[in-house]
Amino acid sequence: MSLNLSKSKYCSLWQCPKIPWLQKFRPEERVFDELLQQRMAVGSEVGDLAMGLFGDFVEVTVLDGDRLDLARMIERTAEEMAKETPVICEASFSWRGLYCAVDLLRREGEGWAIYEVKSSTHEDKSIYAADVAYQKYVLTHCGVHVTGTYLVVLNRDYVFDGTLRTEELFRVTDASEAVEAEFPNIEPNLALAERFLSDPETEPPIDLSERCNNPYICAFWGHCARHLPKPSVFDLYRLPIKKKINFYRKGLVSFADLIGAQSITNEKQLRQLEHGVRECPDYVDREQIRQFLGQLSYPLFFLDFETVQTAIPRYIGTRPYAQIPFQYSLHWIEREGGPLMHREFLAEPGTDPRRALAEQLCADIPQDVCVTAYYMGFECTRIQELADTFPDLADHLLNIRDHIVDLLTPFQSGWYYNRAMGGSFSIKSVLPALFPDDPALNYHNLEGIHNGSEAMAAFPAMEHMTPEERARTRQNLLRYCELDTYAMVKVWEKLRQAVT
Repeated sequence: MSLNLSKSKYCSLWQCPKIPWLQKFRPEERVFDELLQQRMAVGSEVGDLAMGLFGDFVEVTVLDGDRLDLARMIERTAEEMAKETPVICEASFSWRGLYCAVDLLRREGEGWAIYEVKSSTHEDKSIYAADVAYQKYVLTHCGVHVTGTYLVVLNRDYVFDGTLRTEELFRVTDASEAVEAEFPNIEPNLALAERFLSDPETEPPIDLSERCNNPYICAFWGHCARHLPKPSVFDLYRLPIKKKINFYRKGLVSFADLIGAQSITNEKQLRQLEHGVRECPDYVDREQIRQFLGQLSYPLFFLDFETVQTAIPRYIGTRPYAQIPFQYSLHWIEREGGPLMHREFLAEPGTDPRRALAEQLCADIPQDVCVTAYYMGFECTRIQELADTFPDLADHLLNIRDHIVDLLTPFQSGWYYNRAMGGSFSIKSVLPALFPDDPALNYHNLEGIHNGSEAMAAFPAMEHMTPEERARTRQNLLRYCELDTYAMVKVWEKLRQAVT
């Protein structure tokens, strides 16, 4: 066997043998995931911090330009092991073309223990077992006595008190049982790799399954699903993936197939199917929408937050991956027929944004007024967290929370539907469905920031920008968040028109 297989490629192989084949021979088919770079940056930050988990360490990373010098890293690892260095970071090994770098290789008794660091709070060791088992396989064949295999994840219960305590931030668990269960699968997987990765012409004959549902799971979803009609069973609203695959394997793939088989009974799914195969007018349940609108009163406010998440908490009282609001947009109308007004808040980068945001929110929204949000659970949770953090503002904040009405409700409840919404009722789906030809309501026409993920990445990046870049990014963030609440105003107006 002679393969050129890294740890990451092996894990892709474990997920689906078609992935490393496509990565090697059809890389252009990959759909770029805008979150990938953020995830990689977070992983690097967490990995760097974890290096000091057990005290002094030696990192053996060597760069040749902008690439890793693997040969030198392997040499340095052997040198440090010979010196019995207690902790070696990025310890590197290669055997017959199989390469891996161990996050933390720790001297343990007469051997060495593998510590795999993940920037997640997820402790399900079965998810990471293939990764660690592959490392143990390579090290064992390199003559290393592996005494233990451990998983290092972020402790979801850790609360930052102003001093970062690495030993409390990370949770270390023994992964030996899951690794041993996975170990027998390595050589069969490597045989698959040798079979498929040596043939650039023959794509592995692997069909769609529960593990390749969408681009968030696999970047090659579009390639593997290219034979599907549009729309297909995979676009159906809130149908579990297991049922989607069952229908697919029975040949019930198109919306017409599903209607003909009479296999769907959910009212909202049936409406989506009907609109998908026929030219139907917008479905409007006027009575339900009228009752919904009856909950709203003037002055009427439209609120949207933007938040940032950091794996390593920066602000006192926060946990890993806490949602920290740093910005909001607020449109409001004082009275029937009154002008539309707008206020906004955007924190200064490099500061804890919560107190200033909470104070300004209380100044901008009076008590006992009607507030709308789109997917109110998100805004309500952020406001509750602010109230918990700042007890002196809690009464006002919780009053705002208790008067929020969700503009998502008419769409999620199936009271308003048109075909362009597809299987999603997010504001990014509903807005273009209701206003397909209005450039002022098109997020693609914004400068720099087009979605929440980009906003989440932009705010912390501002801390390290030049004054000119920071000013430009600030305006881009403000215009993006402003469109979110302006979109809510337009959606509300559309609902009112629908019942008049």
